[in-house]
Amino acid sequence: MDKLVIQGGVALRGEVEAGTAKNSVLPILAATLLTREPCRIRDAPALRDVATMLRILEALGVRCERHADGTIETRVEDEGSVEAPYELVKTMRASVCVLGPLLARRRRARVSFPGGCVFGPRPIDLHLKGLRALGVDLDIEAGYIVARAERLRGAEMYLGGSFGPTVTGTANVLMASVLAEGVTRIEMAACEPEVQDLANFLNAMGADVRGIGTPILEIHGVGELHGAEYRPVPDRIEVGTFLAAAAITGGGVKVTRCRPDHLGAVVERLTALGCRVESGDDWISCARRGRLEAGDITTLPYPGFPTDLQAQFMAVVSLADGVSVVTEKVYPERFMHVAELGRMRARIRKEHHMAIVLGTDYLSGAPVLASDLRASAALVLAGLVAEGETQVRRVYHIDRGYERIETKLQALGARIERVRDEDGL
Repeated sequence: MDKLVIQGGVALRGEVEAGTAKNSVLPILAATLLTREPCRIRDAPALRDVATMLRILEALGVRCERHADGTIETRVEDEGSVEAPYELVKTMRASVCVLGPLLARRRRARVSFPGGCVFGPRPIDLHLKGLRALGVDLDIEAGYIVARAERLRGAEMYLGGSFGPTVTGTANVLMASVLAEGVTRIEMAACEPEVQDLANFLNAMGADVRGIGTPILEIHGVGELHGAEYRPVPDRIEVGTFLAAAAITGGGVKVTRCRPDHLGAVVERLTALGCRVESGDDWISCARRGRLEAGDITTLPYPGFPTDLQAQFMAVVSLADGVSVVTEKVYPERFMHVAELGRMRARIRKEHHMAIVLGTDYLSGAPVLASDLRASAALVLAGLVAEGETQVRRVYHIDRGYERIETKLQALGARIERVRDEDGL
């Protein structure tokens, strides 16, 4: 097992290229189950989660080939298997996205309840509600979702929950409905760029999805889908992480091959914290103008501030002048990083679904444990600016969503290296 060792105190400067969004790639790979024709997904990142999804597809009869340039080719060779096993699904929540395409194409599915990052319950009740509306019979047996559908029929449904729309639930129902009879109307659909990306890929396969990017999706079922070649969108969360790295270290970073139009709420918060943000068609840059200013952060469904950047920006405001309030309205228990940031001298008090952050004048390097994907990124950011050495353990979390993060940070001047963790934590 590896760990990241960071010597803090360097202001990051330079350019870095954004990778492809893993939160787009995963459901798009699941969607290749909808056709027996070959599909080509370009520029797929070399991440643990992508590798896990390919193993799940192979268990479901898909031949997967990954090329050196990042292209993944898929072709369904055997439609007899309908089980996504626990040993694979337990590590990644997005794996539940195979449920919808399995039902659409094979009319049966046996999918383990998903795992992933541990920061509170993330139920899939809205997935099941939407699938039942399409005519799916569902039951829970020994930790598996067991589903069958003799026919799928279009239906109208509302997929809003207590904390807004469901991203993976929208994806699942969307993929199930493209081969259903008639018209499906999803109200309170997730509007995230990754959901839009999936819908665009489905249309490239011959689906008829309308209202993309709005809270109301209308899907006109078709009889068959064909193969397609597609390049998913850049990873807005990785982009936001590098912009946060510029802010926390007091440097200036330009991120290329990205979509600034996907980052409106992030740009607004960076500006409020005292940073200068500039952008072009496919690039965005952030430079800090002086001391960071305190500012409140509230996570919301897109186009609001992303929950996947909450931890990273909490690290940033821990060094701001004054008091900041971080409110989590998507996953209210997503505060596993608070205790570890406290080990680095951050002054944070958790109050229900909020964290009160009293800015401090410096952070101190320390050995810390990553609890989940985005928490690990927050600890790396804190380590970049902390005095002394920081060791971030359990970096397999960060490898799920950031490709070669230490290499990219080194190119910006960071003193960071990956070493073997002899303690095996």
